[in-house]
Amino acid sequence: MKKVIKNLKKAANRISKAIESKEKIILYGDADLDGASSVIILKEAIGSLGGEVSEIYFPDREIEGYGITKTALKHLKKLAPALLIAVDCGIGNIEEVKIAKELGFSVIIIDHHKVLGKIPKADIVVDPLQKGDNYPFKGFSATGIVFKTVEALLGDKMSESLRGSFLQLVALATIADMMPKVEDNKVYIEEGMMYLKNSWRPGIKLFLEANFLKRYPIQEKVSRMISMMNIRDVEDKFPTSFRVLTATDSKELENMIWDLKEKTEIKRERIREMAQEAEERIIKKEEPIIFEGDESWDYPLISAVASIAVRNFGKPSFVFKKMKKESQGTVRVPDGVDSVVLMGKCKDLVITYGGHPKASGFRIKNKNLKKFKACLIKEYEKDKDIH
Repeated sequence: MKKVIKNLKKAANRISKAIESKEKIILYGDADLDGASSVIILKEAIGSLGGEVSEIYFPDREIEGYGITKTALKHLKKLAPALLIAVDCGIGNIEEVKIAKELGFSVIIIDHHKVLGKIPKADIVVDPLQKGDNYPFKGFSATGIVFKTVEALLGDKMSESLRGSFLQLVALATIADMMPKVEDNKVYIEEGMMYLKNSWRPGIKLFLEANFLKRYPIQEKVSRMISMMNIRDVEDKFPTSFRVLTATDSKELENMIWDLKEKTEIKRERIREMAQEAEERIIKKEEPIIFEGDESWDYPLISAVASIAVRNFGKPSFVFKKMKKESQGTVRVPDGVDSVVLMGKCKDLVITYGGHPKASGFRIKNKNLKKFKACLIKEYEKDKDIH
């Protein structure tokens, strides 16, 4: 018998039921390329079955934090009762899912992040990393799992053009989220790249035809496109990647792409400045981890700074944007270190944390920063081979 990701068919059936009974459907996604692509695939799949999406919501990480947030639920409660589908987030939102249920939402979580002990009491949770999931491959992007869900949802109504359209997004998101290019992902990337070359999605087509990318081979074009789109800036409620991948007006798209190019160049310079500033601080300290933050640092760029720090110093890097009362951080670690397990040993000091072993994030009250750093150093020193 062919193995299927746990609860995947249940999720497909529940979405199908919501479409048939004309329930309100809310799509809720993380604001990176993986989250945005997941939302687009679900929206288009639901639309192809004659269903409608009542609202799409992407939280602003800097203001609200990561995942399903109380700010979002306050905004969305006017739509209850409704089916709330959270993609690329949710697996760590135990309290928020409880609140969502109390407000009258049915909740489906489709996530690929590490399970932090307990699983939220959503109606349905689809995550290959949860206990009891026997699917052999665990390295999907959220978009990869969403694609499998819509395959089950659409069945023989999945046309070749729709499949190709979805696989383009799966390939982009899988590469963007740096998921392993093996097994199921290898198939998705190879097929998706084949469709990407002759994409009929206006945003992708115009991006790949842009003058400043003309001299590059397709793989490099795609890599540069991902780099420019894979930022979490939420503007008019929607992140860059969502706006580019759903726009249809050529003139509007051309302006968006050139604006992105200019912003990318400015951001590259700003990342260099921030990384240099961090480096000057790091070399003055003889510490086993990097733990740096600043009020002046731009939140969307701290992931790049953390990656540079890991590459240059080979130490677990915790880089954060310091705000009035709280800080929002990102984590990048060298091989052999599991950032989620490491933070889990100090979880009482943070508001939220989670992600992938090599790339994750946290939100913390500023009064706990010193204690968190001390705890991380202690736990890292205790076991430098956290797996």
